[in-house]
Amino acid sequence: MSKVSQSAGNASGNGTTTNSSDIYNIVLLVVDIVMLLVKFWLSIIESIIGLFQTKPLENVNGKFVLITGAGHGMGKQMALQYAALGATVICWDVNEQTNNQTVKDIKQKGGKAFGYVCNVTKREELIELAQKVRKEHGFIHVVVNNAGIMPCHPILEHTENEIRLMYDINVISHFWMIQSFLPDMIERNEGSIVALSSCAGLFGLINLVPYCGTKFAVRGYMAALSEELRQKNPQNNVKLTTIYPYMIDTGLCKNPRYRFPNLFKLIAPDVAAASIIQAQREGLEEAAVPRSYLTLEKIGRLVPRKAMRLVNDFIDTGVDTDKY
Repeated sequence: MSKVSQSAGNASGNGTTTNSSDIYNIVLLVVDIVMLLVKFWLSIIESIIGLFQTKPLENVNGKFVLITGAGHGMGKQMALQYAALGATVICWDVNEQTNNQTVKDIKQKGGKAFGYVCNVTKREELIELAQKVRKEHGFIHVVVNNAGIMPCHPILEHTENEIRLMYDINVISHFWMIQSFLPDMIERNEGSIVALSSCAGLFGLINLVPYCGTKFAVRGYMAALSEELRQKNPQNNVKLTTIYPYMIDTGLCKNPRYRFPNLFKLIAPDVAAASIIQAQREGLEEAAVPRSYLTLEKIGRLVPRKAMRLVNDFIDTGVDTDKY
């Protein structure tokens, strides 16, 4: 056979192989698309059905729960309520006096608690304390990143130190907590991390520009971390819960403003704490306090910005400056 004939035969054979490969890839793509559509709609149906079902609550009795900022407000209320559920609570706070009082209150009610002083902005101090806690108590099943500050005034009135401190406490410290306690959770494939964002992490508000930035950041890193854990382990059972509380009556929100006080009044810390604990025990990825606010935020993103601003101006709810 001549070289020309051989070349023609090879070209013909390669063409057949290429065509077969293309057809095979197209068939695979079609199958993948069909499977995607089936799984997509099954997931939607499952989610709709889930709205009408009561979710089982995780039993925290006998488990260790660590809460930052446990000396005051929601942190203290969560500590008290977790202890009432039978958990052993590890209380962290920069204020030794108020933190010890939380521990004392828990013990007086028959609960178990241990207090540690910690400035969460100090990375080395935090990591060292985390090692000590794990050595003394073992596996920490629930970690609640609750510590936070909320200065309220226009952006041009914020000092550099104030903004840096806000980010160090509200966001950066979360990373040190995660790096300290997540490895054990991944190894055991269990545990929960709860991060306190805010409704200011859902909506932009005046007098809270840096604060909103910190709370949007919490929402972002928790969403990314969830995907990272899921893709590294499809059977991942480490739960992440991001919480978006409305204005809580803890003293952080010094000058709340609302046109309709009966609809938008401050929420009591114990009520907020109960809602947060329930969200963690249900294994929710996100939850607002009240729960409806997360739904309102999602609906609001479908509405033109100009129209939503008209609604916001009508409602006239927010925080006035704490500087006079």
